[in-house]
Amino acid sequence: MRYISTRGSLKSYSFADVVLAGLAEDGGLFVPESTPDCSSMLEHWTALSYQGLAFEVMKPFVGSELSDSELHLLINNSYEVFSHAETTPLTPFSNGFILELFHGPTFAFKDIALQFLGNLFEILLQKQTEQKKTEETLNIVGATSGDTGSAAIYAVRGKKSIQIFMLHPKGKVSKVQEMQMTTVLDPNVHNIAIEGDFDDCQAIVKSLLSDLPLRKKLKLGAVNSINWARILAQMVYYFYAGLKFLKVHPKKPLIFSVPTGNFGDVFAGYMAKKMGLPISQLIVATNANDIVKRVIETGDYHPDKACETFSPAMDIQISSNFERLLFDLTDRNGATVSRYMTSLKEHGGFNLSEQELDTVKNMFKVVKITDEETLVGIQSMKQQNIEVDPHTAVGIVAARKVTDEGVICLATAHPAKFPEVVQQAIGEPPGTPIAISDLADKQTRCDFIEANAEAVVDYIQLNCNSHT
Repeated sequence: MRYISTRGSLKSYSFADVVLAGLAEDGGLFVPESTPDCSSMLEHWTALSYQGLAFEVMKPFVGSELSDSELHLLINNSYEVFSHAETTPLTPFSNGFILELFHGPTFAFKDIALQFLGNLFEILLQKQTEQKKTEETLNIVGATSGDTGSAAIYAVRGKKSIQIFMLHPKGKVSKVQEMQMTTVLDPNVHNIAIEGDFDDCQAIVKSLLSDLPLRKKLKLGAVNSINWARILAQMVYYFYAGLKFLKVHPKKPLIFSVPTGNFGDVFAGYMAKKMGLPISQLIVATNANDIVKRVIETGDYHPDKACETFSPAMDIQISSNFERLLFDLTDRNGATVSRYMTSLKEHGGFNLSEQELDTVKNMFKVVKITDEETLVGIQSMKQQNIEVDPHTAVGIVAARKVTDEGVICLATAHPAKFPEVVQQAIGEPPGTPIAISDLADKQTRCDFIEANAEAVVDYIQLNCNSHT
């Protein structure tokens, strides 16, 4: 499998190139040259464990970069740290099923991709070291609205060949999310609080990765969902949940409701559908930051300033992974995508063509949920003895607005990561795992920087050689 850029570069890339670079040389996102059709394999895949299914889904995209035994070992090592035997279990509720994606070490769905990616980085760097006879290192730079940061940090902490520089918007992540990041004191971990919002953090990261000479000089890599390996790992749980659902309900439509910010999670579902999983509908659930709803319903992609909500991981106006979808909407016309992205940067947005708009309208159903509706969603689930976090509640309420059919709603985080919102909704704090309650007693470390790419570069240069 080879990969190309969404912005039309004629160059193709290997899987290892894609993982270690994160962003293409022309500033585009990596996508596979083709999508394998796995529809004939679904019956066989239904009987597989999560790890076995992960191998089957990932193998065509990894190709010969890893041997079968290396890929099996990588997958097993990545998911043995999860607390549930099924990795991503399904829990029934009145409107369908909750797909629990929070059984990893930081209690968020980001663990599923980032435990895999952290171990993958280590394997690929080791292979390069052996080939070049010199130690290969990587300086990861990432932006987080909360969960990506802690999941990425936990995935690479202590790895000798990797340092991580994680940017988060100061005061705009939950207290638990902040503590999960800043209490990790390993010398290869650098937490940076930016005076701004997530979009500011993300813009800085993309500007650094788009500067090819700088990227090579500082050996920069990416862990945000712009990294294709993140999408690849997330595709697996759509197959796992979808096949379990269809085994019990073969005549019912397969519908997923996905809380959406940066569009990576729902794009993974879109890819699973392209591969042959018979998904009838993907519900895109947004909060007040509804840029995805606006572009899918009207074709108008002109982001506003992000506003704060009860679901902060979705407080995003520039959804990076929408570019991957845009590539398909334009019939994989990189020049058109590049023109749209230039317009976004220089003029603040762009408008889809009438044909592109008609196409995307048929792909997704988009629903905007208010903070008040989010609280009601948490309350209604508590009445069924199920505690959910505010992001999951957004997806559940959106599903109810769309259909009475059984929907698989993605539960993206443990409710204990957002105790203030849950308590506001149900009058008491959620049940809290010991690993979270113990955070308050731990020492923290974090540096504060203005929302300025040059300042971040200076910080990385100053600290990237400090890991011993």
